[in-house]
Amino acid sequence: MSETSNPHARDTLTGLILLLFRVNNLTLSWGDKLVAPFGLTSARWQILGAIVAAGRPQPVSWLARDLGANRQNVQRIVNDLHGEGLVAFAPNPHHRRAQLVLLTEQGQQAYDAAVESYNPKADRLAQGLSEADLEAAHRVMAALRDKLEHENDAQERA
Repeated sequence: MSETSNPHARDTLTGLILLLFRVNNLTLSWGDKLVAPFGLTSARWQILGAIVAAGRPQPVSWLARDLGANRQNVQRIVNDLHGEGLVAFAPNPHHRRAQLVLLTEQGQQAYDAAVESYNPKADRLAQGLSEADLEAAHRVMAALRDKLEHENDAQERA
């Protein structure tokens, strides 16, 4: 056992990761039910949200990076959204082949309807959880994300 090994921390982290997998699956199922009336899935809603959060049209690769997702998976979903008229493509002045993705009016309406449905449900989920606990959970998740991104970047460079 190395000097830096901490079996208790490792076991605690493993329990947290297993819990995250379960929460992720439940969240996706919950989200799918929430946005189904608007012709969306959790994955589609996530992509629309990334487009809105970007504040300006982005290529698929940038959306995927912002989501921490696989570019090919994001491209497939964007293509589906395009086929349904929720997003459009625009020329990218910086790259001939990587078109920019933007919301259509229909896409903005679907996104807005999903958020309007989400807000009261999020309020109910937050009941009984202190802001301090939610902020602490957010800090831990952000730290794990940062470490995993660093780890993935290091593996890609190796």
